[in-house]
Amino acid sequence: MRIFISSARKGLEEERDALDGLVRALGHTPVRFEDFSAQTTPSREACLKALSTADACLFLLGPNYGHVFPETGQSATHDEWVAAQQAGMPRLVYRKLNVTFEPSQHKFVRVVEAYATGVFRDSFRTAADLLPKVAGKIRELESGPSPLAFAKLAQPPTLHWTLEEGTGGLQTAGVTTLLELHVLPLDSAGYSARELEALGHSLPGRVRLTGMVEDDVPLSSSRSQDHMAVSVPASRPPSWDTPRPGQLVEVRLYKTGQLSTRALLPQDSMGPILDPNALPKQIAELLKFTGSLNIIRQDRIVVAAGVSEPVMTSIDTFDPRQSRRTASLAGFGRSFALRTEPDESVTLAALQAGADEVAEHLARALIARHPSAA
Repeated sequence: MRIFISSARKGLEEERDALDGLVRALGHTPVRFEDFSAQTTPSREACLKALSTADACLFLLGPNYGHVFPETGQSATHDEWVAAQQAGMPRLVYRKLNVTFEPSQHKFVRVVEAYATGVFRDSFRTAADLLPKVAGKIRELESGPSPLAFAKLAQPPTLHWTLEEGTGGLQTAGVTTLLELHVLPLDSAGYSARELEALGHSLPGRVRLTGMVEDDVPLSSSRSQDHMAVSVPASRPPSWDTPRPGQLVEVRLYKTGQLSTRALLPQDSMGPILDPNALPKQIAELLKFTGSLNIIRQDRIVVAAGVSEPVMTSIDTFDPRQSRRTASLAGFGRSFALRTEPDESVTLAALQAGADEVAEHLARALIARHPSAA
């Protein structure tokens, strides 16, 4: 297997040299610009050509962005990131801690760590810290990609649902209907009180690193006996009848290992909307966001979704440009539950490459349970 090592060299000299030996020791071929022989091809073109021959790409994010090429206005590493992404190449990303990033590098890091990229990310402090992490991921690559596979559950899972809590004090700008998504790892011992507290302290930073929340948006943390939570204030629309898309408002981590997200549904002046086209995309975003928090590492998980206060929802098409004039609230005047009842587990790929497929299944199940769909 050919593994392309991409980064600026300045500030990462020791790590790049150590990785060369590690990759060779594992029986693979490292591809680095340091090893390129003299050639007439421009350096940028030579790097991209070498990248195209690789089987996987390993990115190191250090303090320096690197030389900017006039052809693209980007550094070599940035160009290589785009090329690897377009090629669908496996990408391993490691961010160096306790260093100050250049402004350009900080922007690039935000691009790489955006929640929708679906790549593995980790961090390191020294070369000694980095090597065992890289070795473990290379061994995973040797065994091939993790497919999206389902398996019937022997018994129903025990999930924490928050449908009955309403907004529970969340800043939702007057909205009471929330979409919630739950991911429960199987064969997990859960967390001790100490472990939960430590993860809870890291949770706001993990949320920020996904790129799902802007830097200037304040986050608030809370805790109870069984979970730690981070709340994201909902943005207020300019006027009451301005349509607004869905938005993340809370992340919860339970002692059981369950990781849950809650979000506003798309809404206009007539109320929250279950859009058959928008709902799968929103659920897929939440699945990938959950994976990018880098908390769940078990091989198999259970995924479930629900909607609080479903009587206020309608099945319709969300238009971000204008509100609807009418809406059919089939459930108005009577109560009903709107949630999926999982009877299968799925591989961790559901939080990565398989998110779209799993989201489509969950969205269809929710809409099918709505009285309007009958």
